[in-house]
Amino acid sequence: MDAIDRKILKVLQSDGRASLQQIGQAVGLSSSPCWERIRKMEASGVIEGYTVRVNPQALDLNDTVLVQLTLDSHTDNTLEKFGEVLATIPEVIEAYLVSGDYDYLLRVAVKDTRDYERLLRERLYKIKGIRHSKSSFVLRTLKKADLPL
Repeated sequence: MDAIDRKILKVLQSDGRASLQQIGQAVGLSSSPCWERIRKMEASGVIEGYTVRVNPQALDLNDTVLVQLTLDSHTDNTLEKFGEVLATIPEVIEAYLVSGDYDYLLRVAVKDTRDYERLLRERLYKIKGIRHSKSSFVLRTLKKADLPL
């Protein structure tokens, strides 16, 4: 990775649909060497894929909830099964195994408080092994950024 590769990544992070010509102009390369660098970054795993940012409010998912969870057991089997169950819950949009007082930090997207209560009753609290949870509703997002390049 050199400075030009980082510039290419910066362009792609801001606009994943940018044409090779646009990317090349932004970084000072013609389309062909630009495409070769992008292919190398894809092959090496630097670029994992391309995606679309979706506005949650446009889908009536108005609330984001940060959920901290502690499990009763910390065996490899328990952690694996817990992760498998989380993967089946579409409202859970991010899940992290973390250090500190809690074992997991989840980011959850829901319509409103009633929808979150439904999620707790019907999905999260039915997962075996949860000892404790703490929920915090996001009031406002102050920063949302791409990786620093």
